[in-house]
Amino acid sequence: MSSARRVLVIPHVLQEESLAAAVETCRQLVAQGVVPVLREAEGSVVREAAPDLTTLEWLESGIAVEDVDLAFAIGGDGTILRAAEVVRDAAIPIVGVNMGHVGFLAETERDSIHETVTRVLAGDYVVQELMALDVRVKKGSDVVFHTWALNEATVEKASRERMLEVVVEINRRPLESFGCDGIVVATPTGSTAYAFSAGGPVVWPEVQAMTVVPLSAHALFARPLVVAPDAAVAVELLERSSGTGVLWCDGRRTFDLPSGARVVVQRSKTPVRLARLNDDSFADRLVKKFDLSVYGWRGPQA
Repeated sequence: MSSARRVLVIPHVLQEESLAAAVETCRQLVAQGVVPVLREAEGSVVREAAPDLTTLEWLESGIAVEDVDLAFAIGGDGTILRAAEVVRDAAIPIVGVNMGHVGFLAETERDSIHETVTRVLAGDYVVQELMALDVRVKKGSDVVFHTWALNEATVEKASRERMLEVVVEINRRPLESFGCDGIVVATPTGSTAYAFSAGGPVVWPEVQAMTVVPLSAHALFARPLVVAPDAAVAVELLERSSGTGVLWCDGRRTFDLPSGARVVVQRSKTPVRLARLNDDSFADRLVKKFDLSVYGWRGPQA
């Protein structure tokens, strides 16, 4: 294996604009003496679009994820979540290039990709560690499924016509049982995703916490909760539940939940690392990404 510097590129190759941006990124990396690394399925599409890119290397075909310095995720938030699956255990920072609509996790847009590559290769960025969730499904005393999430872990009903009967537990103490469509447990990052759509609060990244948001709950005390980052949140499907459930993590990893299953969500010891090039405040990011109106603001007053 050569000692050349390597950078992982993870594009949304089914999107024409994203594929074009991936080709541009790879060409710029090569021009600066860096070897682009792609997963074989995506890399074959990139090579077909740009036959001149003959120095591409394939991840897991002689190249391990630990051999790359960082990763470019070129697409929407879904592409960044996919990149996090690939590099999280190797503690490699991800640079998000937004090709979608909101792209809340992305750091830069398509029209500034050349500047982004130049700055990143020069080390002109800071790494932000994002809280992630450790998610376990238990049946009795056995752990039958174990995964993680960056945005949220969601327990949902499996059948549209059925309702889940659950009991919510915080730090091994029961809080309330009720019927519902589901429960969302989210990180601060996920507070602007599914949990936000379900009526949960927006949590600033500096506030290390988890939010628990019921979905269409039949209960008086079924309001969103904000709990400590080191809390243990459990959702148990009661035996009397009329339907089965399904666990979704970031909308990507799933597991069918039988009656009596218990989903335990805690803070993960392994965060997700994003490369940040801008020092925008979180408020500025909210205004920009959600196109919020700040009409009438006259600036800080003395």
